[in-house]
Amino acid sequence: MTLNELVPSFEAILFAAGEPVDIEKFCTVFEVDDVTVEQVMDMLSDRLENSGSSLKLLRLDFAYQLCTKKEYAEKIRAVLDLRRKTPLSQAAFEVLAVVAYNQPVTKAYVEQVRGVDCSGVVSTLVEKGLLEEKGRLELPGRPLLYGTTQNFLRCFGLKNLDELPEVPADETLEDSNGQLKMLSAEVMELAQKMNDEATELAEDIPSEDE
Repeated sequence: MTLNELVPSFEAILFAAGEPVDIEKFCTVFEVDDVTVEQVMDMLSDRLENSGSSLKLLRLDFAYQLCTKKEYAEKIRAVLDLRRKTPLSQAAFEVLAVVAYNQPVTKAYVEQVRGVDCSGVVSTLVEKGLLEEKGRLELPGRPLLYGTTQNFLRCFGLKNLDELPEVPADETLEDSNGQLKMLSAEVMELAQKMNDEATELAEDIPSEDE
């Protein structure tokens, strides 16, 4: 099949999936390499944009997903009777900042940086699909390691973790509580930016009770 012939097939798969589809799966099914998949996805993205479609293509690390454009959010919410969700708390943003910039990390590491127990917040973020288990540390007790997910990338409109705001080269998360607050503020600023450019973070993340 030519690249042009692959475009509608890829679009159909992404539409039917309704969730991110790994590049590897396209490679296996269509017997092509990842470069070819990326070329087809670029063509699909251009076609959606040039045709005035209500859909757009998201790149999420090593996967792709179709989503609706932000200007249709209000109508979609009204027709589907969707409620706005409560934004994440300051504590949740701080935990996300620690994990995102240092992953994979243990819960004990996050607690050491923040200086407070984070069990409830970490569990909540796992339930929301923003954090996930990334294996275990080879130390006594083999504590769980945590990292961010594809859903984290989607909610913040990131292609990959390289697009996170840069940390000053001469500082680390452990330097001070003020540094941690700065990083969590950077993450929240990024979320606000994506509110304006793509989708609203508060609508993509289930509400929390803490």
